[in-house]
Amino acid sequence: MHESGKSAKRDFAVQHARQWTRPRARVNRYGMPTELKIFAWGCLLAFIHIMATAQVRTRQYGTKWNMGARDETLPPALPVVGRLERAQANFFETFPILIASILLITALGLSTPRTALGAWLWLGGRIVYLPLYALGVPIVRSLAWAVSVVGIVMVLWPALAASFS
Repeated sequence: MHESGKSAKRDFAVQHARQWTRPRARVNRYGMPTELKIFAWGCLLAFIHIMATAQVRTRQYGTKWNMGARDETLPPALPVVGRLERAQANFFETFPILIASILLITALGLSTPRTALGAWLWLGGRIVYLPLYALGVPIVRSLAWAVSVVGIVMVLWPALAASFS
């Protein structure tokens, strides 16, 4: 394909994305609002949660166990395995709420600098939360979680406010 053909297709995609996200959304040259970028990075963070837990669990029980049916009775998991499992469970309790919030504000054209900031707060809080939980740091871990919850509320708030108008 010629360079001009690629450019025309990209321009069409960007124009279509801008129509879908409405004019109020902050859009980069590829038509992706900040909140959707955070959604994508959140998916990567979900994968990191899954892999971190699996890696530590396999380190304890061995590759043979990991590749087998896992039917045998095992000794109790090490504390770090339990902490990573709980961090993963906590992540998957809040990530769907963020996903729904981002999809709502993007589809409704309610994306603002405040919702973008909320999305960044959520991502930053969740990135910090995982190692803090894995290392067993109690109070700071809870503060990181609280920052992520504030971020979710900041993203969701415009959709909730719009539901009353």
